[in-house]
Parts: sequence; structure tokens; C-alpha cells
Amino acid sequence: MTTLKTVWLLLDDRAGNVNQCLGVAEALGYPFVRKDIKYNAIGRLPNFLLGATMYGVDASSRAGLCQPWPDLVIAAGRRTAPVARYIKRQSQGKTRLVQIMDPGSTGAAEFDLICVPAHDDKQHVAANEMVMFGAPHRVTQEQLNQAQAQWCEQFAGLPQPRIGLIVGGATKDRDFNSDMAERLAAQVNKMAAAQGGSVLVTTSRRTGAATQTLMAGITVPSFKYQWGDDGTNPYFGILACSDILVVTGDSVSMCSECCGTAKPVYIFAPKDMISDKHSRMVDALVTQGYAHYLRNDLQEGTGRQLNAAHDIATRIKQLFENNA
Repeated sequence: MTTLKTVWLLLDDRAGNVNQCLGVAEALGYPFVRKDIKYNAIGRLPNFLLGATMYGVDASSRAGLCQPWPDLVIAAGRRTAPVARYIKRQSQGKTRLVQIMDPGSTGAAEFDLICVPAHDDKQHVAANEMVMFGAPHRVTQEQLNQAQAQWCEQFAGLPQPRIGLIVGGATKDRDFNSDMAERLAAQVNKMAAAQGGSVLVTTSRRTGAATQTLMAGITVPSFKYQWGDDGTNPYFGILACSDILVVTGDSVSMCSECCGTAKPVYIFAPKDMISDKHSRMVDALVTQGYAHYLRNDLQEGTGRQLNAAHDIATRIKQLFENNA
């Protein structure tokens, strides 16, 4: 890959998109430049109207998008696609484009690689597309080792096995109510009590009013962090120091990050909590052996590590090697 000298990441205002791009770039292992993208009101228009332009980008972001153009652009999400296509055209086709998640049919042929989530359930996969399970993430063994060193002392007094409970919450399509929180807490609490273990729980902004019900339902020895509490967020510490992980199925990123640890992962995914798309995501992770559904008993650990970022980085290297 001696031809790959400059890499740009188009990073917008969505944390999930940002983490996916960073995960792929870090797995690729080449120096990269962050290009932070802010949108104006025009950016809300559909891509077939925007075309290969920067009309939807504000002036401050446009100023940083100028020649010399990079060898590679990595971007994620629908709204970055017109910008990526603009860069490729300005470079007279020399810049190659990798898009994480399907940007839609408009200009799809201009992308060198489109990484389509398996849960999109796309019926036809084009030659410039690859199917990925879950989402790219930044969970690496090095990062887990660092988090282990940082948090192990704080969790040392809690009995093993330690069950990490990662809770999301409501989405635009589904609610996360107190009944769901009570059910989740009861299952995890029973699991920990049966093993003589403990629970490390962290919630998110989307957990909302159900947080108190959830926390009250954990009566075994525990560490509890509620979104908005003072101090460092223990998320990576919980990933690193838990023996077992339980995660809610409303977040592709959280499920993928848990499966990236290669620890036994159980997903809480009742049909009334998650969308059909998220349900397909959970089904794919379970079918591929990365996780289990959360039931009333422990099952044999999967031991399989999900690393879509590594898979995409490998495909990018092949792309450049084959076209050098």
C-alpha cells in the first residue's frame, strides 16, 4: 500500500458515525486527518437533490476541504456522501471513497467501497459493497488493557463473576419503560445471585425515567453509574473488567462494542423495545455466534470477537493493492 499517503475522515455531528470512522482508520494503521463537518439547513435535503456538492456544508467546514486532495476518504452516514463525491470529482477520480453504511442509490457507483450492515437486509449486494455484521468500533485489546489497569482497583471488592450491564433506552421508534427496566434488572440480578457474583451497571441519556426502576432492581453487590453522574464514565472499565456482558439491543454501537471484547455477551431485546432493524441486527449477531439472547440462564460463552473495523481495513488494503 505504498500509494496510500493521505487519509481524510469526514466526521459529522453524530457520535456513532464518528466512532465508526475512527475505528476503521485506527484499524487501517495509517496517519489520518480529521475533517469535521458541520451542516447548514440545506444539508437536510435528500442526496439526489444535493448531488456531488458541498451545498449542505457550512462555510467553516468548506474552508478545510480543499486541495491537495487525499488518496482516501472514509466517511459514514447519508449526509457525508455528497461531500465525499465532491472530493472525488475535484480530484479527477484519484481520491478513493469508503462509505460506512449505505448512502442510498444516488451516486453509489462513485464509491469504491460501501460497507452495508447485515441488518439492512439488502437483497442485492453490488460489486463495490461488502456486508458487515454490527458496526465498526474502537474496542481493541490495548484499550481494554488500559481500562483494566484504570478501573480494576475500584471493582476489586466486588465478587466474581462480575456482570457488566450496559443500558441504552428509548429510540425514536420505541419506548424504554419501567416495566422493561424492571424485567431487565430482575433477570440480571437473578443471574448474578445464582453465581454469587456482582453487577457493574451504566446507563445512558436515553434510559430516562426508567433509570430509577432499573437501579432499584439490582440488589446484589454492585457498582452503579447513572448517566450524568459526576466522575469519569466507567463504560470502558466495565467492558474491560466484567466477566460477562449484558447489553440492550437498541444500540448497534453498544452491541458491537460488547461483542468486540470476545467475552460472553447477552442481549436484552424484547420485541416491544427494539425496532425491526435492530431486531435483525441482534438476530445476526446471535446467528453468527457473537452473542446470546438474554434468557433466564447462562449459556456457554461465545468466545468469538466481532471486529468489523478490522474486516473493513483489510478490504481497503486489498482495494489499494489491486489498483496500485
